[in-house]
Formats: sequence, structure tokens, C-alpha cells
Amino acid sequence: MSQPTQNIRFLAPVESEPRKRMYCRFKKLGITYIDYKDGAFLLRFINEQGKILPRRLNGNSLKYQKKVSQAIKRARHLAILPYVADLLK
Repeated sequence: MSQPTQNIRFLAPVESEPRKRMYCRFKKLGITYIDYKDGAFLLRFINEQGKILPRRLNGNSLKYQKKVSQAIKRARHLAILPYVADLLK
């Protein structure tokens, strides 16, 4: 049995806004070393619960995302950042 093909038509055309181009802020600014002792800077890369944000959300390249996660883990070990938090920001 073959069904008739139907063209789906919308009342208004479906528009999607163009997404902003993500970039690695470390490459753009030329930062080579991520200091694990700077807790205020590392807070940008964790969410309210204290979890590390993934690359797709913060736009870091793979190289710098690994450095950021390592710096956050070192800061947690030295009690500069909490492991778990409720409404950190």
C-alpha cells in the first residue's frame, strides 16, 4: 500500500535565528597558563551546583578545556573551590 505524499505547509515560515559563533577565549586572548589558585576566574567554568561546564557550552577548545578541568580539580583539592555546592553563584 502506498500512501499519497502530502506536502506539509505551515501558516508562517519557520525561521531560525543564526547562532553566535563560539570561540575559544584562551586562543583569542593568547592565554597559555590557567592558574588553579585564581578561584574567581575558575568560577566562570562551573555551574551553580559546582559541576564543570562542558566544551559545547563554554566554547573552549579541547586543549584548554583539559587545562581548565585540571585547574578546577586542583583548586578543589586545595579547598579553593567546593566539590559540591547549592547555588554557588
